[in-house]
Amino acid sequence: MKRFILPALTLLTFIAGSLSSAAIDSWYFSLNKAPFNPPGYIFGIVWPILYLLMAIVSYRNHVLIFKPFVVQLFLNGIWSWLFFAWHMPLVALADIVVLIVINIFIFRELRGIDKLMQLPYLLWLGFATYLNAGIVILN
Repeated sequence: MKRFILPALTLLTFIAGSLSSAAIDSWYFSLNKAPFNPPGYIFGIVWPILYLLMAIVSYRNHVLIFKPFVVQLFLNGIWSWLFFAWHMPLVALADIVVLIVINIFIFRELRGIDKLMQLPYLLWLGFATYLNAGIVILN
């Protein structure tokens, strides 16, 4: 039964983070953004795929990664609220840096196909950090 907890929490984090998108307002659209900032619909394609991969990895590796995975889910979910709803891009940037550190630890614990499934999330976090930092620097 415990192996289903992390995938369930992953789904809840996806829903909680998605709810913050309702907070996207004129503030976000008025910001200067980093070069290579993708159109909004890209995020709607990428994030569900990443969450699905995270759910699979967490299901298969719950014994190895349970505690750090819960922490990273919290940081992942709160990032959207920090950035979009509460307009705190600098705090969101600090959040995502810690998120990357935790996910490097998780990545190092994984093996084989699970490591490959976690890699896109880690790479996307790097790209998201670039986008977040760009907004902090340019505004």
